[in-house]
Amino acid sequence: MSLVRKHILRITPYKAGKPIEETKRELGLKKVIKLASNENPFGPSLKAIKAIEKNLTQINRYPDSHSFYLKKRLAGYYHLQPANIILGNGSDELIDIIIKTFVEDDENIITAKITFLEYEIIAQINKKKIITVPLRDFKYDLKAIKKRINQKTKLIFISNPNNPTGTYVNKYEIEDFMQDLPDKVIVVFDEAYDTFIDADDFLSGMSYVPKRNVIVLKTFSKAYGLAGLRLGYALTKEIFASYMERVRQPFNVNILAQIAGESALEDDGFLAKTRREILEGKRYLYKELNKLGINYIPSVANFILIDIKRDGVEFFKKMLSYGVIIRDMQQYGLKNFIRVTIGTSKENKIFIDVLKKILHKRKELR
Repeated sequence: MSLVRKHILRITPYKAGKPIEETKRELGLKKVIKLASNENPFGPSLKAIKAIEKNLTQINRYPDSHSFYLKKRLAGYYHLQPANIILGNGSDELIDIIIKTFVEDDENIITAKITFLEYEIIAQINKKKIITVPLRDFKYDLKAIKKRINQKTKLIFISNPNNPTGTYVNKYEIEDFMQDLPDKVIVVFDEAYDTFIDADDFLSGMSYVPKRNVIVLKTFSKAYGLAGLRLGYALTKEIFASYMERVRQPFNVNILAQIAGESALEDDGFLAKTRREILEGKRYLYKELNKLGINYIPSVANFILIDIKRDGVEFFKKMLSYGVIIRDMQQYGLKNFIRVTIGTSKENKIFIDVLKKILHKRKELR
């Protein structure tokens, strides 16, 4: 007799990007670069680092459970009230809180077929029905999603830009989608990669907060370089935030994350430099991939989905042997694709050099 809940056995756990230190240990490598988890390759803001150092002696105390000062800073940044904001131990926890707060046992959730895996995994953990709609041209098909809405639909998750494809739905698609939605439906816009968008027709879900049934997810893990501290936040109408606060665990955001988040918001120069360097790195990778005749999906995020037309897992292993960690797309159902995070100029060049070596060896074997 199994002691675990039966539905847990049917869940495929999220596969995280391979850590640098683990790769060094396993393969006996001294130098390893990681281009797998869409992290900021330039590290965190120096202001955030100094704030952390200054407050290290306070870690014997519990953090402010309500994150008063960080909420106040975020409220000013977005021209909202602190009551419109809820903080989480990364966006993953907020997704869990949202599902637990709003979805009844007999209600369903809709999202895309190839998108951030945690929407489906967390729904399954909470034993909620999730409907997935295929992408169209590697992007969310909002018209098809809207057609799947029924009387039992409560949540719709839209990753914009979408992970892992790097595509986005534009303001015209969003405006059309948001018209005449049922009053009981809540739309969650996950905008983890919004800092890197270089498109004039992007529309943030913030334009619907706090008037509509909308929750917008943001994070300090990507552009701000604070992935290791796990800090995400949701912006929504006050009543929604108050419901979510009933579900949120106390002390879910640690004291160093709160302090670092406050200081990171002050460092506009760091954010601008990160964006500039990432866009430049993306142009370089596009140019080199074009030279090699390798297809990719144009991205507005800090990563690129690349069609290598061969087994992605085997390609991942070959890259790993050279000390380059990328992400295979098997768990997403894209067997012949890899996802590569845009790194520093040096890391981008190493990736291209290793890519050429692997392709050259492949030609020699023919």
